[in-house]
Amino acid sequence: MHLDPEFLADCPYGEGALLIDELLSVDPVRGEVVARMPTGGDLPLTREQRVHPLRHPRHLNGGLLVHMTGMLGFVHAYHVLGLRHRQGWTGYGARIHGARFLDLARTGPPLILKGLATHVRRGPARVVARYRFEFSQEDRLVYEGDQTAIWVLVPGE
Repeated sequence: MHLDPEFLADCPYGEGALLIDELLSVDPVRGEVVARMPTGGDLPLTREQRVHPLRHPRHLNGGLLVHMTGMLGFVHAYHVLGLRHRQGWTGYGARIHGARFLDLARTGPPLILKGLATHVRRGPARVVARYRFEFSQEDRLVYEGDQTAIWVLVPGE
């Protein structure tokens, strides 16, 4: 399914930083979202690499993969938790419990980004969510993470 224009308008990042082109599935019961990320050579950080075919092939930077956990967290907050940035909700990464880079994510084939909320504690103005992330490319797991994010309702002006 294509990205909903209302979702794109509500996102605190523009499309140049969201870097997701398709939402593949949303399972509110399981708390899982799956999205697709194109991996062209013009991605942030990737376009600045000095490539060597043997020692340093073109790939997605690890920092960019960690950034994508935040983008997938926003997808989850919007589509599963019903939190809207325009209503004052904003999210922040709070803790990376674990991050494993299992293989190079190369440019070309898209990444499949899977995020699963393993624990959600919800209050009237604060939501704490712990996520398990798995990013794969051509059936190879390239990244897995265990992270906590905090969503807070910031009062309006």
